[in-house]
Amino acid sequence: MTNENGRSTPPVTSTSIVVLTLARRIETELNAVLAPLDLTVSRLGLLGHIAGVPGVSFSDLARMSGTTVQTAHTAVKALVGAGLVRDNTARPGSASAIEVTPEGARLLQSARAAVAEVDDRLFGPDSDPIQRQVGDAVRAAFGSTTTS
Repeated sequence: MTNENGRSTPPVTSTSIVVLTLARRIETELNAVLAPLDLTVSRLGLLGHIAGVPGVSFSDLARMSGTTVQTAHTAVKALVGAGLVRDNTARPGSASAIEVTPEGARLLQSARAAVAEVDDRLFGPDSDPIQRQVGDAVRAAFGSTTTS
């Protein structure tokens, strides 16, 4: 693009595209630091929801995760198989009582440290100034007073 003086001007950028691009970069970075823990961003989110709401039902878990109940069942089954959560459902059709195991809690603690690493790298004091501004704006919008 050129302006009226014949000089190149940067293209008009969509806020949505910029945020989506940054989100993909963040997800890539997070998946890289979570991989040694045998976690993905999705799996971490699910584990975090279960830890945050002990006894959560499959339907609530699906709603919080933005997935279907069937997907939540499959994901929880994998977490149970890995020893990270316990499904205390007495029988099919009864209310669920899904909770994090001590091993799952330890893994969550390690994952929090890994996430803090990414937060610091992407949004901390030594990060790109524009990204640091984005991090500050997000923390201000969601009431967080910490820097990572």
